[in-house]
Amino acid sequence: MIQRRAVIGSYALAFIGLVDQISKWLVLEHLDDVQRTIKVTPFLNLVLVWNKGVTFGFMSHSGQAYMPYILIGVAAIILFLLGRWLWKTGSTPVALALGAIMGGAVGNVIDRFRYGAVVDFLDFYYHSYHWYAFNVADAAIVTGVALLLIDGMVRGK
Repeated sequence: MIQRRAVIGSYALAFIGLVDQISKWLVLEHLDDVQRTIKVTPFLNLVLVWNKGVTFGFMSHSGQAYMPYILIGVAAIILFLLGRWLWKTGSTPVALALGAIMGGAVGNVIDRFRYGAVVDFLDFYYHSYHWYAFNVADAAIVTGVALLLIDGMVRGK
């Protein structure tokens, strides 16, 4: 029973990782210019942003050539720990949440290996206020964490 949930989480991981990489490939094919913006809706643009740091671009200006390798190492440790949690979970919502988080992390790690930075392209805004650009992997990580928090509140764990 527990392994079945690990399989569900693994499918979520693979699906998120694949969708993330396909979306980034499409963006790189059509937005090869960092200055180009494609207006999608009155509140969403597609842009090309190379994030060399972590969340919200934190540490992106460190200028250290080894930074992508440190971030990859940290992500590998986190993926290992989340994988252990996934293997032991008895909860389908937790398995899906962990799969989403891990799939997003894998998508961003692939970018760091390939480009030395993460491809961000979703630019949500309201009037002149723009949120930080992000990608499918980032959205999956945030959604997975939210699901874990909701599950913890509902089940009291």
